[in-house]
This record gives sequence, C-alpha cells and structure tokens, in this order.
Amino acid sequence: MTEAASTYRVAVRALCDFTARRGDLDHRFTPAPSAREGIAGHARVVARRGADYRAELPLAGEFREAGLCLVVRGRADGYAPGEACLEEIKIHRGDLSRQAANQRALHWAQARTYAALLCRAEGLARVTIRLVYLEITSGEETRLDESVSAAELEAEFVARCRDFLAWARQESAHRRARDAALARLRFPHEAFRPGQRALAEAAYKAAATGRCLLAQAPTGIGKTLGTLFPLLTAMPRQGLDRLAFLTMKTPGRRLALDALASLGAAEGQPPLRVLELIARDKACEHPGTPCQGEACPLAEGFYDRLPAARRAAVARGWLDRQALRELALAHRVCPYYLGQELARWCDVIVGDVNHYFDETALLHGLAQADGWRLGLLVDEAHNLVGRARGMYSAELDQARLNRLKRDAPAPLKGPLARLSRQWQALVRESGLEEGSPRRPAYAVLEGLPGGLLGALQGLVTRLGDYLVEHPGRGEWQELLFEALAFGRLAERFGDHSLCDLERRGRGKARLGLRNLVPADFLAPRFTAAHCAVLFSATLSPPAYHRDLLGLPEDSVWQTVPAPFRAEQLEVRVRSDISTRLADRPASLGAIVATLADQYRRRPGHYLAFFSSFAYLEAAREALAAAHPEIPQRHQARGMDEAAREAFLSGFAPGGRGIGFAVLGGAFGEGIDLPGERLIGAFIVTLGLPPSDPFNEALRARLQARFGCGYDYAYRIPGLTKVVQAAGRVIRGPEDEGVVVLMDERFARPEVRALLPEWWR
Repeated sequence: MTEAASTYRVAVRALCDFTARRGDLDHRFTPAPSAREGIAGHARVVARRGADYRAELPLAGEFREAGLCLVVRGRADGYAPGEACLEEIKIHRGDLSRQAANQRALHWAQARTYAALLCRAEGLARVTIRLVYLEITSGEETRLDESVSAAELEAEFVARCRDFLAWARQESAHRRARDAALARLRFPHEAFRPGQRALAEAAYKAAATGRCLLAQAPTGIGKTLGTLFPLLTAMPRQGLDRLAFLTMKTPGRRLALDALASLGAAEGQPPLRVLELIARDKACEHPGTPCQGEACPLAEGFYDRLPAARRAAVARGWLDRQALRELALAHRVCPYYLGQELARWCDVIVGDVNHYFDETALLHGLAQADGWRLGLLVDEAHNLVGRARGMYSAELDQARLNRLKRDAPAPLKGPLARLSRQWQALVRESGLEEGSPRRPAYAVLEGLPGGLLGALQGLVTRLGDYLVEHPGRGEWQELLFEALAFGRLAERFGDHSLCDLERRGRGKARLGLRNLVPADFLAPRFTAAHCAVLFSATLSPPAYHRDLLGLPEDSVWQTVPAPFRAEQLEVRVRSDISTRLADRPASLGAIVATLADQYRRRPGHYLAFFSSFAYLEAAREALAAAHPEIPQRHQARGMDEAAREAFLSGFAPGGRGIGFAVLGGAFGEGIDLPGERLIGAFIVTLGLPPSDPFNEALRARLQARFGCGYDYAYRIPGLTKVVQAAGRVIRGPEDEGVVVLMDERFARPEVRALLPEWWR
C-alpha cells in the first residue's frame, strides 16, 4: 500500500484480510497447491469458459469520507458477461469440507468486494457471484453461487471501507509523521568512521536510482549503520514503503536492531515501526500443538482478538522478539502469527534472508500483493549463494520412509507401499553398486524419476487427508512438508539444478534435487524490489555474485578501501606446506612448529583454522604432545549455542592460548574478538570444497553456463572462507595482529588475486 496526500490505496485482499476474518486461527497440516499448480489451475478453469469470458479483470473503486480517499483495487479472477457472473477461483487439494470457516468467509468477502466494484464499473443492478473451488488432482469443480443486488453489495463495500477507514487514516498520519522525521534524520555519531561515509553514499545512490548495489566493505567500519542510515533517509525522498534488513544469522539481526536503536527508533524518534521476524519453532509458545483453535489457546479466537493486539502493536512501534512476545501474550494471541500479520504494517522488518528469498517468502508475497516500493538490505551477502541453494533444494530419505512404513496407519500403508516399490525400481535402474556408509555409491540422474514422483504425489494427497483427522503427528507432518517441497521443486526443474541419488546400503538411498544456480529463482526477487544493497567484507569478484544471484545487468559494484594500514596485519605464507588430503599426515610437523614459533614470539590468543575436524584433531594432538605448555581449546562437532559461547569466552583480555576451529564453521565468521582477545590466525587450508562427484557435477554445470567452472565451484568459495576467517583478527583501527596462510597454493598469482589488496 502507498499513501500520497489524502489518498490511501489498499488491495482487495488486504482490505478483506483486515475486515472479514473472524474466529480461530486454523493452520491445519493440509497440502496446499504450489504457486505453479495454482496458476495452472486458474488457466484450466478459464479454458473451460466461453469466448466472452474476461480473466484477470482489473477493478478499482473509491470511498471518500472526512477528507480521506480510500482507493480499493485488485484483479477479479474472471467475469462472464453473458451470465453477469463474477467468479473467484480457488485451487485446493483434498476434501473441501475440511476447509476452515474463516478461510471460506475470506473468500466470500473477496468475491463480494470484487462484485461491488464490478457493479460500479459496468452499471449492473444485479450480479451472480460464484466461488469456484478446483481440486487440482481430479480437476473437479465445486461451484457455490449467490445472486446479489448491486445495492446490497454497495452497502457491504461501504461498510467494509468505513471499517477500514479509521485504520487508513491512522496509517496516513503515521506515514506523514514518519517521512517528516526521516527527512530530518541525523547520523547518530559525531563523525563517520573511515570508509563508512563512502558506503553510505553508495547505498543512498542505489535507492535514488532504483538499482542493486554490491558493496564490499571491510570489517570494522560499521556496515550495518552505514547502510541502514542512508536507506532510512531515502525513504521519504524516494517514496519507499518498507525496508527489509535481511541477515544470515541471529547476531546480524541483533546488530541491525542495535543500529536502529542508536537512531532513536526504540524510543519512537523517528516514529518508526520496527519488527523482528523469527522462525516459528523459536516463537511457538506451545510446541507440538497444532495451530488450530481446539488445540492451542493462542489460536482460539485469534482473529477476534487480533484487532486490539494490532492496535497496541503499532502504537508501541518497537517490536523486537521480546516486545512482540510480551504484547502477544498480553492479548492472548500467537506471537508468531501476530508477527506475520504485523509485517504488513511495519516500516522496517528485520529478519532472515528466507523471509524474502524463499519460495513461499512472506515479505516477497506482501510486497507483490500490496505493491510496495521495497528497499532490501542483505547483510553478509557472500553467504547468499549457499543459503539460496539450500532454499531451492530438497531431499527424500528412503530409510526414513521405510521406517515410517512399518508402523503406518491403515490409510497410508498403500501409498507408502507404492512409493517403496518405486524407490526399489529407481535404485535398480540407476545401476548403482551396493553402497556403504564408508563408500556411498553416487550418481547424477539424467532426469526426474517420473514414477517415483507420481507415487509421491499420491502419498501427499492421502497424507494431507490423514493429518486433518489426526493433527499433531510430528513425523508425518515433517514427511508431508518434505514431500511438498520436493514436488514443488520438481515442477520447476531445469539446468539450474540436478537430480542425484546416493546409496549407503540396502534400503538406504537418498534422492536429491540440488540447486546449483540460484540466479534463476532469485532474479525475479531482485527485480521486484525498488533497490537492494548487498554488503559484506568478501564479495570479490563481483561477477561471481552477479552471475549466481541473478542480479540485474545495471547493478553497481562498490569496493570501500580498508581503513587499516598494511603494517597493522602481518601476513605470512608457508609455501613449503601442502594441505592436500594425501599430504596432511606429513604436514603436521611443520604446522606444529609454525604454531609454536609464532606463539613464543608473541604470546596471546590465536585461532587456527583447518579444513576438517579430523585434520584439526590430528594437529591439536600433535601440538599437545610437542608443546604441552601451550594452552589450547577446540571446536567440537555439533556445539550448541551455550558451548559456542563458552568457547568464545575463553578469549578474554589478558589470557593466551590457541583455539582450534574448522574453516567455514561457527567461528570462521560473524564473531567479534577485538583487541587482545585475538591477535592472530593460522589458516591451514585453501578452504576448497572436496573434489567429489557432486562438486565435479557442479563444476561442469557452471563451466557450461558461465565458463568459470573451477573458480565458481572451488576457488572463490574456498578463498571467501579464508578471507572471512582472517578478518577475525583486525576488528578496529587500533588492532594489530598476524595471519599465517599455510599451503603452497597461496603463493600462486590466481590465488593472491582473490586476497584483500591492503594485505599486500
């Protein structure tokens, strides 16, 4: 929605969401059609209609009262002039009788609102309204008809608009106050840090020109504040409706909220509504309880209590995780779904990257539905390639399905048996030899296994029906979600992905849809945003990120010079050491000698990064045997948050020792150990992914598409991890330290070209 002068614009869907929902929250675990299935289903219904049928009919109307004009607009699914029949088409899967009451009420409200706008536009005295429900599997239509007069529809439309108008007036006033305050916004510190102003200027230009910016800026210059401040000041000047600050990890959200607080947002100056979005499993107050009224007390009557909670929330303005939870519980509504509702009404949304880039992302859906001019900020953007690959990949586990089949309830035994037979046929046809946990057999399939996908779709239908009758069955719910995700990605399969099969023994195969090039999925997301600023300390070379993320051709590259002096960081290369797999046992003596020599030269806190836990353990044990006097601590597999905090707390000022960690793991980036807390790092690897069949298939695909197979699959991802790990050492203008790179390949020109210039 946008506001200009005394006009407020609202989509039909948003208007009805606001005014028509009543009763319980009801998120039963039923399989919904995918977006592609929805489009195909609409097309199937339209194809059955007459030649005069008007599909996707744009409609708009105004309601004026007390100096405010409310413009309501949207697209009706279809209109048959000969019958004077307006249709609202909904695609579903399974038994329609199980549809939630509040969902049906919303559908009628939308249809009747479109009908009111149609009667105005066409001068009709009466119209037939038809809800059309198409069952996507069978193709069967269920039609619910009403014949309604234009006068009745107009009265409903006016009542709905009047109901919304007080909120619209409040939103218009908030927008004016927000923009006026942001036009006067001042930087919260006396001066910018070195390099921070250049970053801020580039970010503002991106907003002013509506472009994407790739900004590589060193650690320690204040990138979070240096990007948030200019985008906030651009909001009134560029007519931006919302900002989304997207992060890879929880600490990034905290940094963004701290930066907003420093700008006065936590105290309401400027009057910004700030919302922190978190995952459902972290927000749920009743884990394991179905999200429906008869099971969860915070779902019962949710929509009846939502208006009061919504008013209280926008009045409060600052809605980080704790504030949102307190407010939700005070109004006896679900914190997670309250946050989902408030995303429509807040100015700055801070959340994970999946909230915009995932296939069913909330923020992208709202931006499209409500026509937002949206500004995106993506923190630690070097991780977006890997994260997006994960978003658009899925896996099925044969062993898990076989285990579930043994104890399956009667309605699911048949579908699971058919799926099991398809699994066995696929493994036979793949020609894989018997795999084992130590030496799994692996193959990239030439195409999708059609028989298995058909059996999977049959299971999805029966599983959805079963879960409606038996909610709260955790493993079956997980299986449903996995099967749906796999099916959705199969619909969009192309050369951006591959289908592979791995076998680890009898009945232990895994079928995967692996995304290789996220660009095909992400490009429309960047196009939909007004502007995007992707920033990180490691975004070089820019072509890698442009190609793999699908950034627009006019995207801008900005590298902010490091504010550090070369003398602050001593960089040494041990080019006489090879860390290749076959050479690792022989490398341990030289590695231990290097660690001990540097520690004797300057005792203090160090981190030593290795390519694997096995290599780490071997080096740690060798150091302990040769130099027991050197204190050490180490990263362990599967450390939880408390264990990670305990590991980092050992790096206290005044202490000393060597910490062992895995490159690319929890301590390779995103941690801050300034000053004496960390004075050096040893990086005992190039960080290259293993040369296994999958990565070789990735290399071949990237070579065919971009001509940069080895660099894009191996060298650039590896050295990004190296530079991130080295970046833990110099965190501020007064820090000094050392980085020792151990591998003969660090001496090669093509490798050195990917290291920071200021190191040289």
